[in-house]
Amino acid sequence: MKGIVLAGGNGKRLHPLTLGTSKQLLPIYDKPMIYYPLSTLMLAGIRDILVISTPSALPALAALLGDGSHLGIALSYAEQAEPRGVADGILVGGAHVGDGPVALVLGDNLFHGAGFSEVLKAAKRNLDGCTLFGYPVKDPDRYGVAELDESGAIISVEEKPLAPRSDNAITGLYFYDGQVVEIARSIKPSARGELEITDVNRVYVEQRRAHLVKLGRGFTWLDAGTHESLLEASQYVQILESRQGIRVACLEEIALRLGFIDADTCYKRGHEMRDSSYGRYVMETAMAFA
Repeated sequence: MKGIVLAGGNGKRLHPLTLGTSKQLLPIYDKPMIYYPLSTLMLAGIRDILVISTPSALPALAALLGDGSHLGIALSYAEQAEPRGVADGILVGGAHVGDGPVALVLGDNLFHGAGFSEVLKAAKRNLDGCTLFGYPVKDPDRYGVAELDESGAIISVEEKPLAPRSDNAITGLYFYDGQVVEIARSIKPSARGELEITDVNRVYVEQRRAHLVKLGRGFTWLDAGTHESLLEASQYVQILESRQGIRVACLEEIALRLGFIDADTCYKRGHEMRDSSYGRYVMETAMAFA
């Protein structure tokens, strides 16, 4: 399975913060925002990842992340000149995806929870059609919502429904089989001229090949697309890290624990950032594994 991080858009909800920089380069506490969705794909065991962003943002993102070799992964980059919808990201990444399965994650989504890597790997292993990830919310009318039958299969998906049929908000993480590029090509633009990911998901629902993994108690999902949610995400990470002494979305640690890199490579990377607490944590983690 290959991966896509959709890091495009103009971040209008975060103006003036994003007038001169990409939203995905803004900090969520001690790391750039893009570390968090990238860590999600890595936790799923995905090592071939395409980052899609605007032409103006790509040079900075590439300077930050490089080719991924320091993490034992392969990173490549593609332009999405205008924000034409999430499903358009699948078309932009069509050559990268080919006819194989793909995991798509939105560049401002943060996921965290014990055993998350195992949940992701199981979903990847059992993929049949599309797998969406649901999170219970008290205000489902603000989100895309999945309705399930008694067996747990998705029977409908609605975008910001006036009368939600469940509290299962669809998060910004999607697993698709090899048909997704063809399906994305078949859908029509919305009234706003965008290709909506909900329309792609509806095709799988109609085929009865759409499934939902519920991220319930013990998991956190945050969308850092507004000033308030950006602050909330930073506070969440800061409290968790300061109280538990761990690092959320530490890419080097994830790469080391999953066997993508060895302890020497991890230590070297941490040493390059040794003047920061993040760098020292990476070094300490590497020494613990040596």
